[in-house]
Amino acid sequence: MLVKGMAVVGAGVSGLTATKCCLEEGLEPTCFEQSRDIGGLWRYTEHIEAGRPSLYPSVISNTSKEMSAFSDFPYPEDLPVFLPHAQLLDYLRSYAERFGLREHIKFGTTVVSIQKRPDFATTGQWDVVTEVDGKQTSHVFDAVMVCSGNFSEPFLPLHCFPGIERFRGQYFHSRQYKHPDVFQGKRVLVVGMGNSGVDIAVEASRVAAKVTICTSRGAWVLSRVFDHGYPWDMVFNTRLMSLIRNSLPGPLSQGLINYRVNQWFNHENYGLQPEKSCLVREPVLNDDLPSYILTGRITIKPGVKEFKDSSVVFRNCPEEEPIDIIVFCTGYNVSFPFLEEAVIKVENKHASLYKYVFPTHLQRPTLAVLGLIKPLGAIMPVTEMQARWVTRVFKGLCRLPPQSVMEKEVNEKKKNQVRRFGLSFDEVLKTDCLVYMDKLASFIGAKPSVLGLLCRDPWLALTIFFGPCTPYQYRLGGPGRWEGARQAILTQWDRTLKPTRTRVPAGSSSPCPSLLTVVGFLLLLAAVVFCFQ
Repeated sequence: MLVKGMAVVGAGVSGLTATKCCLEEGLEPTCFEQSRDIGGLWRYTEHIEAGRPSLYPSVISNTSKEMSAFSDFPYPEDLPVFLPHAQLLDYLRSYAERFGLREHIKFGTTVVSIQKRPDFATTGQWDVVTEVDGKQTSHVFDAVMVCSGNFSEPFLPLHCFPGIERFRGQYFHSRQYKHPDVFQGKRVLVVGMGNSGVDIAVEASRVAAKVTICTSRGAWVLSRVFDHGYPWDMVFNTRLMSLIRNSLPGPLSQGLINYRVNQWFNHENYGLQPEKSCLVREPVLNDDLPSYILTGRITIKPGVKEFKDSSVVFRNCPEEEPIDIIVFCTGYNVSFPFLEEAVIKVENKHASLYKYVFPTHLQRPTLAVLGLIKPLGAIMPVTEMQARWVTRVFKGLCRLPPQSVMEKEVNEKKKNQVRRFGLSFDEVLKTDCLVYMDKLASFIGAKPSVLGLLCRDPWLALTIFFGPCTPYQYRLGGPGRWEGARQAILTQWDRTLKPTRTRVPAGSSSPCPSLLTVVGFLLLLAAVVFCFQ
């Protein structure tokens, strides 16, 4: 059956690229956005809106602009390497304008329900009910792309914190945080050590009397500024480094990770060493935390044992510590309120999706979820690659494996990642973005061939293998090929360093790290790692 009409739920990062990919494939997308503008997570509002993510004003991207770009739309060279939320939103608006996406978006429209039509087994179609100003309308679509994100419904497990019911101070989830003045002169406890938790603790410490972060697991902390001052992800996410990480035996790979993350500072000396350092966890990106610990502005403590009227007792610490405010940075639930549970079953924050995208049990693969993944890298190119794959599946140009094969892979991946990332139930969403992107790109014929390029364009091949794995690599060939991809790859360091080299002394060297320097550094690093044997 010919598939044409697409429903896209949400006009954030995933929804915008999903709409664009539909247009590229000759499909007819209708994007439903409940708010009055695009941007999703990256559109800041001073007030908290129900059903929408909530940012605090100081948020800056954790991934660099070159690694975060859509694959055929580089960021302007004058923008900072790591972008404040307002500039990232401007980029999304430019993207929507460049590809004519706004005319396909219905703003102020809430998706109320998405249900299979009675003849779904033969047509794969969906009944989609939307609401505008209290009036509901029913539509029929050939396929659905769910791009509603997973940062709207706070996860606040108060039952896991004995004594919280008698705590007389103030407490709230990190989603409610906007400005640090609420902490003025207070003793603050931040529960949890993700990126938001550390950001909030750092901001609070500038005005609070005392700030404590409690974490039962610890975390690896990275700076955005990595080796020789280059962005962390442009050094970490290269094809060579990925090959080393994924090819070495387990203990050796773990030794590499331990060595790298402890080069900036020894995590054990700062109370941050993960409880099981052999497990790979999503790192925390923060440039200030080590110095704030060193200067006493922030203290790290183990997990909470119990709360009392105006104090907290930590595990393995008998003394009580007085506190005035608790900020729970405990993450978010995964939920699809407009879908029946039979369509996507969510259990312990985990939805059983093939490649994090397709429900495994549908008779026809005409519903996909985009962005329900936590890559160890930038989310934007990942959701774009998902959308490119999904639209070709919808058109019948790519086929999914049999249901039994997909279910087996989902179950195996869940088991393996629990072993790899630890026992926290949302960790199964985390994955190595380069390996994942390559897999999806191979499905659609867009994975770059380094060996093939080595014969035709050796400089480009070496840049792709030893340099950062920027998204433009996936536009060199295959469907959606972009003529500007090669030039974008060869000039990626120019755009990275343009906003920082604002003073260039006479006789200075090239702003770009030479390929020889990068190769030499990576080979030296590999040699150091092998010394652990």
